[in-house]
Amino acid sequence: MKNTCESKHPNYEKHLPRINKVVGQLNGIKKMIEDKRYCPEIITQLKAVSSACQSLEIIMLQKHLETCVMEAFHSTDKIIKNKKIQELTNLYKR
Repeated sequence: MKNTCESKHPNYEKHLPRINKVVGQLNGIKKMIEDKRYCPEIITQLKAVSSACQSLEIIMLQKHLETCVMEAFHSTDKIIKNKKIQELTNLYKR
């Protein structure tokens, strides 16, 4: 779906270190699997990665709601508002 946010997109660069940490954790998990580590140890690390990703997802969703979605709902254009609703609905269908 085409972006309908007219203002400048939020800057998420400050979250790149978090993403780099997740990448490092995934590389660690890969090594654990290659080293045939104990399953619960691997699962624990997978849960940590999942939690870190979920936390980042919440941050990005909140920023999207505060910026792009808020902008769309302050618009008088009903089509833009409906596109934002559809966009958010599609995010949760995935």
